[in-house]
Amino acid sequence: MKITADTNLLVRLAVNDDPQQAQMARELLNQSELVAVPLATLCEFVWVLRQGYGLTQADAARAVRTLLNADIVNYDKLAAAQGLAVLDAGGDFADGVIAYGGWQLGADEFATFDRRAAKLVQDTGLKTRLLTTDQLASDGPDSIRQNEA
Repeated sequence: MKITADTNLLVRLAVNDDPQQAQMARELLNQSELVAVPLATLCEFVWVLRQGYGLTQADAARAVRTLLNADIVNYDKLAAAQGLAVLDAGGDFADGVIAYGGWQLGADEFATFDRRAAKLVQDTGLKTRLLTTDQLASDGPDSIRQNEA
Protein backbone atom coordinates (compact mmCIF):
# COMPACT_ATOMS: atom_id res chain seq x y z
CA MET A 1 0.00 0.00 0.00
CA LYS A 2 1.15 3.55 -0.79
CA ILE A 3 -0.20 6.32 1.40
CA THR A 4 -0.01 10.06 1.84
CA ALA A 5 0.54 10.89 5.49
CA ASP A 6 -1.56 13.62 7.05
CA THR A 7 0.10 15.84 9.60
CA ASN A 8 -1.87 14.41 12.53
CA LEU A 9 -0.55 10.92 11.76
CA LEU A 10 3.04 12.20 11.84
CA VAL A 11 2.45 14.19 15.02
CA ARG A 12 1.04 11.11 16.79
CA LEU A 13 4.24 9.24 15.88
CA ALA A 14 6.53 12.07 16.94
CA VAL A 15 4.99 13.00 20.28
CA ASN A 16 3.03 9.87 21.23
CA ASP A 17 0.41 12.02 22.99
CA ASP A 18 -2.30 9.49 22.14
CA PRO A 19 -0.73 6.03 22.51
CA GLN A 20 -3.61 4.26 20.76
CA GLN A 21 -3.44 6.53 17.71
CA ALA A 22 0.36 6.38 17.71
CA GLN A 23 0.20 2.59 17.61
CA MET A 24 -2.33 2.68 14.76
CA ALA A 25 -0.06 5.07 12.86
CA ARG A 26 3.00 2.82 13.41
CA GLU A 27 1.07 -0.23 12.20
CA LEU A 28 -0.10 1.62 9.08
CA LEU A 29 3.43 2.75 8.25
CA ASN A 30 4.78 -0.75 8.84
CA GLN A 31 2.25 -2.07 6.30
CA SER A 32 3.09 0.62 3.73
CA GLU A 33 5.61 0.31 0.95
CA LEU A 34 5.60 4.08 0.41
CA VAL A 35 4.65 7.06 2.55
CA ALA A 36 4.32 10.31 0.61
CA VAL A 37 4.92 13.42 2.69
CA PRO A 38 4.05 16.59 0.75
CA LEU A 39 5.82 19.84 1.58
CA ALA A 40 2.65 21.33 3.03
CA THR A 41 2.52 18.42 5.47
CA LEU A 42 6.16 18.94 6.49
CA CYS A 43 5.56 22.66 7.06
CA GLU A 44 2.48 21.97 9.14
CA PHE A 45 4.28 19.19 11.02
CA VAL A 46 7.05 21.56 12.12
CA TRP A 47 4.54 24.29 12.98
CA VAL A 48 2.44 21.94 15.13
CA LEU A 49 5.51 20.57 16.91
CA ARG A 50 6.82 24.07 17.64
CA GLN A 51 3.60 25.95 18.37
CA GLY A 52 1.28 23.22 19.59
CA TYR A 53 3.72 21.10 21.56
CA GLY A 54 6.44 23.63 22.37
CA LEU A 55 9.33 21.66 20.90
CA THR A 56 12.59 23.54 20.42
CA GLN A 57 13.86 24.16 16.92
CA ALA A 58 16.49 21.48 17.45
CA ASP A 59 13.90 18.93 18.60
CA ALA A 60 11.57 19.78 15.72
CA ALA A 61 14.46 19.43 13.26
CA ARG A 62 15.37 16.08 14.82
CA ALA A 63 11.76 14.88 14.43
CA VAL A 64 11.76 15.91 10.76
CA ARG A 65 15.09 14.17 10.11
CA THR A 66 13.91 11.01 11.87
CA LEU A 67 10.81 10.95 9.69
CA LEU A 68 12.65 11.70 6.46
CA ASN A 69 15.35 9.11 7.12
CA ALA A 70 12.82 6.28 6.88
CA ASP A 71 13.40 4.33 3.67
CA ILE A 72 9.73 4.29 2.71
CA VAL A 73 9.21 8.06 3.04
CA ASN A 74 9.07 9.98 -0.24
CA TYR A 75 9.42 13.77 -0.15
CA ASP A 76 11.03 16.70 -1.96
CA LYS A 77 14.57 16.26 -0.67
CA LEU A 78 15.99 19.59 -1.83
CA ALA A 79 13.08 21.66 -0.52
CA ALA A 80 13.19 19.83 2.81
CA ALA A 81 16.95 20.40 3.03
CA GLN A 82 16.39 24.14 2.47
CA GLY A 83 13.68 24.17 5.15
CA LEU A 84 15.94 22.34 7.59
CA ALA A 85 18.84 24.71 6.86
CA VAL A 86 16.68 27.70 7.79
CA LEU A 87 15.21 25.88 10.82
CA ASP A 88 18.70 24.88 12.01
CA ALA A 89 19.78 28.52 11.72
CA GLY A 90 16.95 29.60 14.02
CA GLY A 91 14.25 30.44 11.47
CA ASP A 92 11.04 28.93 10.21
CA PHE A 93 11.13 25.70 8.24
CA ALA A 94 8.36 27.03 5.98
CA ASP A 95 10.40 30.09 4.98
CA GLY A 96 13.14 27.85 3.61
CA VAL A 97 10.63 25.66 1.78
CA ILE A 98 8.85 28.71 0.33
CA ALA A 99 12.10 30.30 -0.85
CA TYR A 100 13.26 27.07 -2.45
CA GLY A 101 9.85 26.43 -4.02
CA GLY A 102 9.87 29.87 -5.59
CA TRP A 103 13.36 29.33 -6.97
CA GLN A 104 12.27 25.95 -8.34
CA LEU A 105 9.34 27.67 -10.09
CA GLY A 106 11.64 30.21 -11.75
CA ALA A 107 11.87 33.06 -9.23
CA ASP A 108 15.16 34.91 -8.89
CA GLU A 109 14.70 36.04 -5.31
CA PHE A 110 12.76 35.52 -2.09
CA ALA A 111 10.83 38.70 -1.22
CA THR A 112 9.66 39.34 2.32
CA PHE A 113 9.00 41.94 5.00
CA ASP A 114 10.52 39.55 7.56
CA ARG A 115 14.12 40.68 8.29
CA ARG A 116 15.07 37.47 10.02
CA ALA A 117 13.67 35.28 7.23
CA ALA A 118 15.48 37.38 4.62
CA LYS A 119 18.80 37.02 6.42
CA LEU A 120 18.46 33.30 7.09
CA VAL A 121 17.33 32.50 3.54
CA GLN A 122 20.14 34.66 2.15
CA ASP A 123 22.60 32.78 4.37
CA THR A 124 21.58 29.55 2.62
CA GLY A 125 22.68 31.02 -0.70
CA LEU A 126 19.40 32.20 -2.18
CA LYS A 127 18.96 35.80 -3.26
CA THR A 128 16.56 37.81 -1.10
CA ARG A 129 14.69 41.08 -1.25
CA LEU A 130 13.79 42.67 2.07
CA LEU A 131 10.94 45.14 1.83
CA THR A 132 10.95 47.72 4.60
CA THR A 133 8.25 50.21 5.47
CA ASP A 134 10.92 52.60 6.80
CA GLN A 135 12.46 52.86 3.39
CA LEU A 136 9.12 53.20 1.67
CA ALA A 137 8.21 56.11 3.93
CA SER A 138 11.50 57.95 3.41
CA ASP A 139 12.37 57.13 -0.19
CA GLY A 140 9.00 56.66 -1.86
CA PRO A 141 7.15 53.62 -3.15
CA ASP A 142 9.80 52.65 -5.72
CA SER A 143 12.54 52.21 -3.13
CA ILE A 144 12.95 48.63 -1.97
CA ARG A 145 16.12 47.39 -0.34
CA GLN A 146 17.62 44.34 -1.96
CA ASN A 147 20.03 41.85 -0.44
CA GLU A 148 22.04 39.72 -2.79
CA ALA A 149 23.63 36.46 -1.78
